[in-house]
Amino acid sequence: MRIDKYLWCIRVFKTRSIATDACKKGQVKIEDTSVKPSKEVFGNELITVRKNQINYKFKVLDIPDNRLGPKLVNLYRQDITPKEEFQKNELLKFAKDYYRKKGTGRPTKKDRRDIEDFTEEP
Repeated sequence: MRIDKYLWCIRVFKTRSIATDACKKGQVKIEDTSVKPSKEVFGNELITVRKNQINYKFKVLDIPDNRLGPKLVNLYRQDITPKEEFQKNELLKFAKDYYRKKGTGRPTKKDRRDIEDFTEEP
């Protein structure tokens, strides 16, 4: 089975075209080698997928015939993603919260004064 179809079948990507685009961008690797969407997948291979700034790692257990329900996905793949990957994502979320909220517009005069007070040397 093709890698893009496999990733779609085990519900890593919502559509097959999104899976194809991820392969073309180099976000999908088999055994640490970037692959094209037409690469064939076999059992016991290690697949790495970069999605939402997390490197997911899957071990292929079996090849499904068609798209699976969410409860059956674990019969065909084993998720071996390290916990550190999810912790990195939490740190990124906290770093983004430090900055101004999206849609709040330009800084006001008060914001500018606060920034100047913070950056000026005593």
